[in-house]
Amino acid sequence: MATIGFIGLGNMGLPMAQNLLKAGHAVAGFDLGAKAKAAATEAGIDVADSIAAAVTGAEVVVTMLPAGPQVRAVYAGEAGVLATAAADALLIDCSTIDVETAREVAAMAAKSGRRMVDAPVSGGVGGAAAGTLTFMVGGSEASFAEAEPILAAMGRTIVHAGDAGTGQAAKICNNMMLGIQMISVCEAMALAEKLGLEQQKLFDISAKASGQCWSLTTYCPVPGPVPTSPANRDYQPGFTAAMMLKDLKLAQAAAQAVGAATPLGAEAAQLYALFALEGNEGLDFSAIMKMMRGRSG
Repeated sequence: MATIGFIGLGNMGLPMAQNLLKAGHAVAGFDLGAKAKAAATEAGIDVADSIAAAVTGAEVVVTMLPAGPQVRAVYAGEAGVLATAAADALLIDCSTIDVETAREVAAMAAKSGRRMVDAPVSGGVGGAAAGTLTFMVGGSEASFAEAEPILAAMGRTIVHAGDAGTGQAAKICNNMMLGIQMISVCEAMALAEKLGLEQQKLFDISAKASGQCWSLTTYCPVPGPVPTSPANRDYQPGFTAAMMLKDLKLAQAAAQAVGAATPLGAEAAQLYALFALEGNEGLDFSAIMKMMRGRSG
């Protein structure tokens, strides 16, 4: 079992840290938010009063942070991870950030003599709580092999995507597909409604036909066909519209950086931006069905 410093104890980070604890690892955590600290303490996490205190002596450091600037600050700051963690600590960043920052921070870690992987996740808060996350991991073969048993305590599927930054590349490509697919399912459901076709009937047909996809069969955006989907609980989030918009923006920035054409990804980003501007950023991303239904009218 390992001694782990965990930075970022929010909606995703806390259940991930709890699963590490349940697996028998010793976990010390840190977060800037008072509510996050209180929740972590209640959950049995040893909460430190600084990054340095959380990572000093840790064999592994795991971070789960909002965006690239926070990752850069936590790792490269004056009292950050690279300045205070053990010289032989393994660094695992589970945040979803831009590929460029992931590669820059990995290069800083390598310069300091430490191993690092970028390991963004898919599965949302539910997957974090259940320990069923999918990890997309970028880094060397050796670093991946070392990180895999740590990640296995928090997830079910762990895939080595390639060198540094490829975990982030896989995450943003996957979520661009997801955003586009969700909008397509919502448009079809809204159209079926206007054409007098029951949504359950469309589900029953498309779930077994060429329109089948995860956004339909597992996360159906209308109440009824999939009882566990957020549509059945007023779109309380598993993965918010704001988080989807963030990932779609990351995908667009990456596409522009390498000159890739992603017209549907660009349109999905615009639609989610409009949906968020209408005050829906805290709803589940599947709640964009509300906007599609309104537009169909």
